[in-house]
Amino acid sequence: MTQAEKEQDNGKEKEKERDKEKEKEQQRGVKRPIAPPVIPDPLQEQIQSNFIVVIHPGSRTLRVGRATDNLPVGVPHVIARRHKQTGQPRYEDAWLLRDGLNKAESNEQRQNGLKMVDQAIWSKKMSNGVRRTPVSAEQARAYNCQIRPAVLESSSRVKWSNTAHQPHHLVGEEALLVNPLDCYNIHWPIVRGQLNVHAGAGGSLTAVLADLETIWSHVIQKQLEIPLKDLKYYRCILLVPDICNRQHIKEVVNMLLINMGFSAIIVHQESVCATFGSGLSSACVVDVGDQKSSLCCVEDGVSHRNSRLCLAYGGSDVTRTFFWLLQRAGFPYRDCQLSSRLNCQLLQHLKETFCHLNQDISGLKDHEFQIRLPEAPVLLYQVRLGDEKLQAPMGLFYPTTFGIVGQKMTSLQYRSQGDSEDPHDEHYLMATHSKHDQSSKSAADRKGMSRPGGGLDGEMSSQGGAGELSDLNRSCGSGSGGGGMKGETEFGPAQGECLMGVGEVEEPLSAHLSRKTAIMSQFESKALGLDKAILHSIDCCASDETKRKMYSSILVVGGGLMFQGAQEFLLHRIINKMPPSFRRLVDNLEVITRPKDMDPRLISWKGGAVLACLDTTQEMWIHQREWQRFGVRMLRERAAFVW
Repeated sequence: MTQAEKEQDNGKEKEKERDKEKEKEQQRGVKRPIAPPVIPDPLQEQIQSNFIVVIHPGSRTLRVGRATDNLPVGVPHVIARRHKQTGQPRYEDAWLLRDGLNKAESNEQRQNGLKMVDQAIWSKKMSNGVRRTPVSAEQARAYNCQIRPAVLESSSRVKWSNTAHQPHHLVGEEALLVNPLDCYNIHWPIVRGQLNVHAGAGGSLTAVLADLETIWSHVIQKQLEIPLKDLKYYRCILLVPDICNRQHIKEVVNMLLINMGFSAIIVHQESVCATFGSGLSSACVVDVGDQKSSLCCVEDGVSHRNSRLCLAYGGSDVTRTFFWLLQRAGFPYRDCQLSSRLNCQLLQHLKETFCHLNQDISGLKDHEFQIRLPEAPVLLYQVRLGDEKLQAPMGLFYPTTFGIVGQKMTSLQYRSQGDSEDPHDEHYLMATHSKHDQSSKSAADRKGMSRPGGGLDGEMSSQGGAGELSDLNRSCGSGSGGGGMKGETEFGPAQGECLMGVGEVEEPLSAHLSRKTAIMSQFESKALGLDKAILHSIDCCASDETKRKMYSSILVVGGGLMFQGAQEFLLHRIINKMPPSFRRLVDNLEVITRPKDMDPRLISWKGGAVLACLDTTQEMWIHQREWQRFGVRMLRERAAFVW
């Protein structure tokens, strides 16, 4: 017998002996310790990008697509809902109209803004060194008042949406073409980047969320051809504004995971995704949308909290101002009304076609446009225009031209009001820090009093504690997460210094907060021009090195500044207004309006698609079962920004 066979026989005999011992122990009732089960390491799940849906909800346009798509689907972000009862009053959210336009001071403010625009146009020379010759609106008016339309076709071939089968709702283009005589309410669920919660019909938070769910589900099912029952196999990336209402974001995430049934979600900021989409590591992101313009400095995928700024105006305000200027010039289409959806679409098209920021284009020029309305002939109009085409988009730099009175025009980053589902939020951290600071201060006071001459030491300790408290307030402000639209404003260095002076720390907290609120209200009531807002945002960065980076990479995204000559115009204004000390430090000040020749309206969405393909996003996914168990705490734990 070989050695291997002997060892094999010995092993079998030992196994038999162990089995016999186990049988004897069981007969005696001896209990053996139970070994804990081995928990295998979680396997890294391979995520396929074609099973990730990127959603970028805008005030006027919803952009949705798979992460593998070259371009997203763009749909008007609007829904028409049928009346539940006959005789119900009709309601429609305004498109170009807004609060603050019909005040007594509105027209005077509009005229003053136009004077500043004309002065700016005249002061800047053309590229040939000659100043522009101003063109009076009366010169164009004399010609336009004589224009009569020509009939091109007897039928426009544009039809109202078919409501014969009485659908409960219509979405997108179909909603825009609903006949005003039909029994439907028209809702735009997002206004100026926030959920359109108001006191009118369909304005409750529940109703707005239901509108969002219906629109998004319709687009995913019809345009992306994904059955809603299959969403459990898909993941979602949601792009949100830098300054947002946390409670609203929480409700939207809940809607996507629980109601619509996505298996997991990532929530990320529009500005950071814009840098991903453009391939830039750092940039001052200027997002000019249809109803709001947001600015933020992004460095290495991190949005600087103190640099965030939101301006309550955008492309639709330019469109409305252009209509006002057209009326001054005798606009020949005299039936045009801002209350009509189709007329708003026409004015939007005219603005995009005619308006520019190229000061080399001057003088009167003739243009043509067509009117295509349902159940009406196609009409051809001629119109003669001069400086109106330049004056309207310059309203972005002189917002008083919009004539908006008594409205909050500038929003800064706010501190969150807290959430009952998230007990360990920033308020908890601030409270524990304050208690720790007070106990340290008391201990220092007692130690100082025990020494000879302790009174002086005690005063010094007290002053030191106050200084530390001031620093703590500053640090907590800069590090706390983005919040809703109520609470204490977080100021950058420019405002922080005037609010947190060294000699002012001893004042009562209530007086300090009331004074800070007054300064906040005064700042937010002002309508900053786009160029001044860019300078303000960059100036709020912490270091000169960061500011230099931002000046050398100003990224303009969104569709509100897509005018001929916009890049050179904005560059010229920033160079003239930037601090002289930085003109020497900045090697190459650059304004980027079309990175990689991409449509600026799609850059943020494209960044969300890029985010889906990164390996680092694996730990950012919030799964449905985690959300059901932990709720909003998962956003604080998993969000790529400070929640």
